[in-house]
Amino acid sequence: MNEKKPDWLAREREEIAARVANFRATQKKFEKEREEFYAATLSNAWDGFNKPIFWN
Repeated sequence: MNEKKPDWLAREREEIAARVANFRATQKKFEKEREEFYAATLSNAWDGFNKPIFWN
């Protein structure tokens, strides 16, 4: 009996591995963008919070 995996099975595994790698890269990109947006938004919020109030 041949112990070697069929070529199509190896190609399928390679395609799945490539898709998983692409998915993980996309998720990392989204995570980085969320963190940058949060940092910028929070920074703007704190900048506005620390400004003196002139209308009292």
